Amino acid sequence: MTWELHLLLLLGLGLRSQEALPPPCERSTAMESSCTKFRWRSSTKMTSSLWICHWPHLQMKSCRSSVSWPRSTTTASPRNGFRNLSRVTSGQWGRSCSPGPLRTGRTALSSCRRSRMLSCVSGRRSYTRSGKSWERRDSYWVMEGLLLSEMASTVKGMLQNFLDLVKTYGHIPNGGRIYYLQRSQPPLLTLMMDRYVAHTKDVAFLQENIGTLASELDFWTVNRTVSVVSGGQSYVLNRYYVPYGGPRPESYRKDAELANSVPEGDRETLWAELKAGAESGWDFSSRWLVGGPDPDLLSSIRTSKMVPTDLNAFLCQAEELMSNFYSRLGNNTEATKYRNLRAQRLAAMEAVLWDEQKGAWFDYDLEKGKKNLEFYPSNLTPLWAGCFSDPSVADKALKYLEDSKILTYQYGIPTSLRNTGQQWDFPNAWAPLQDLVIRGLAKSASPRTQEVAFQLAQNWIKTNFKVYSQKSAMFEKYDISNGGHPGGGGEYEVQEGFGWTNGLALMLLDRYGDQLTSGTQLASLGPHCLVAALLLNLLLQ
Repeated sequence: MTWELHLLLLLGLGLRSQEALPPPCERSTAMESSCTKFRWRSSTKMTSSLWICHWPHLQMKSCRSSVSWPRSTTTASPRNGFRNLSRVTSGQWGRSCSPGPLRTGRTALSSCRRSRMLSCVSGRRSYTRSGKSWERRDSYWVMEGLLLSEMASTVKGMLQNFLDLVKTYGHIPNGGRIYYLQRSQPPLLTLMMDRYVAHTKDVAFLQENIGTLASELDFWTVNRTVSVVSGGQSYVLNRYYVPYGGPRPESYRKDAELANSVPEGDRETLWAELKAGAESGWDFSSRWLVGGPDPDLLSSIRTSKMVPTDLNAFLCQAEELMSNFYSRLGNNTEATKYRNLRAQRLAAMEAVLWDEQKGAWFDYDLEKGKKNLEFYPSNLTPLWAGCFSDPSVADKALKYLEDSKILTYQYGIPTSLRNTGQQWDFPNAWAPLQDLVIRGLAKSASPRTQEVAFQLAQNWIKTNFKVYSQKSAMFEKYDISNGGHPGGGGEYEVQEGFGWTNGLALMLLDRYGDQLTSGTQLASLGPHCLVAALLLNLLLQ
């Protein structure tokens, strides 16, 4: 282990069980794909088979690159003491950047196709399991860190790859295999474009791709809308919804075994709900475990029966950004269209999701006809996304956090207050969820609310630093129940890396760098060394 690494700081109600759903992938397509029937080997003598689909345009497995990039990168910060110290040369950001021309071919599933442009993935699992060579939701926070590292060309390459996928498939699939085509990911592409254009002023790139951004939002309008009646009025909102049967091919055995715990007639519905949960990015969480007698069991998952607060906040934000984009490009007709769409969604969210008494938004249960009042950081996503009309909501959100006793956790904001064994539940804490709350509260003009936002940032940086001091790695999630450790639970081992954790650390250093400390004896090194250490971890391999 090199000395540099030792310094680190630091996304139609319901499926009828009796209806036959489409399979996880088509056995033939107009794009000359093919499927191979594969019998899964198992100590439990499972005899179910799996159709593994081969498609030259989507048969991707991310490749780790050993290339060093001969360029300088600089992290600029408005804070005194940060502006000029972070010059670091060569290497790879986040250990996950891979360049190279597009290559296609119907070879083996383990074959590798490089993206058309330089891009980054979030962590080791992204290029070692299931062919998931991109994660759009992860990529937003990765991009924020890259822009702070003056790697705008890499961000443009990532954007171009996502835009190409939308042009080809109408949306960004959940990963780099044909069976992911049925699922998208939380819609953050428009926000990514906004951050890139704000940083580079590359309006020509926006002009060239504005139609593709609109196409991606159309996917959600056409495929993921649901009508909700509240107060005698009907509102249109969005949900995660993947009406395809069969186990998830990437988790075939687990899904098939789980289905044995439910009646045979309910298995197709269960598998579809698992896919919707994967589309949400919260795979899996008590947020979706609302349909069975035991809410801690994964078999009770009902993702498509919930209207998620965060999904609708992301779309509300995207509609506002699209209106701003079109205004900037001189297209007032389209600007007005998206402005009206945002206004309609804002009204729907306030009528259906907002709870004035509690001071937060909540997922809406379509089957029960009421809000799910459990705590999740996603309840404050509209605040982060700027999707509200009352300027006092940030202060109301602070009271909500106090009432929920969330501010008593010293190592990060928990993902929920329920310990189900799923990774998107207690005691895990995730970088993007910290960001939702921290930057949401920071919108307040109240000094007290601003101070709480800073303290939450301080807590998270201390946790990152403490775990790195012990493990010499950043992690995708952290266990905050007992002093801060790498997280756990879910379907795989906790992953090192990690793109969005690194990205948020840089964002918090940029915003609060003159105030943050590591919380350890290494704080005597000063913030300059902490920032330099973080960048060394991100850029050197």
